[in-house]
Amino acid sequence: MRRLPWLLLPAGILAADLASKAWIVATLAEGESRAVIDGFFHLTLGYNRGAIFGSLYWIPAKVRFALFALAGLVALLYFGKLFLEEKTSTWDRVALGSILGGALGNGIDRILRGGVVDFLDFAFGSWHYWSFNLADSFILCGAILYGARMLLAARVEPPTKES
Repeated sequence: MRRLPWLLLPAGILAADLASKAWIVATLAEGESRAVIDGFFHLTLGYNRGAIFGSLYWIPAKVRFALFALAGLVALLYFGKLFLEEKTSTWDRVALGSILGGALGNGIDRILRGGVVDFLDFAFGSWHYWSFNLADSFILCGAILYGARMLLAARVEPPTKES
């Protein structure tokens, strides 16, 4: 495997995520919203200082930061190792690169801003989805792809019998 071309995937995702967040922070004030498709899609600037979907917000900020830093470092090392292994398939590398790029974007946000910038805001009638960002999208898509690949691999590879 030639590593440099593959490293461009998480680097590109990271760059797109950070650029989109810098743009929205420069464009809107916190809580401000602009309709892209009225009643369906808005750009709304918010900061997630908790975990996924704003959970764990009740934990003191310093403890939460330490937990995120530790979990982020462990995840970065684990997924980074898998991403760089020679035997990793192309599809797994795409999935892992997406997860890594997104995780790095949100991690940098957490360090620099004390929370993750969220701004993509969707609603369907009376139902309103949590705001999210590009990094979240890449993490989710990467996780779905990686999980699907693991399930397919488990179905394709017959179990081995040990003597």
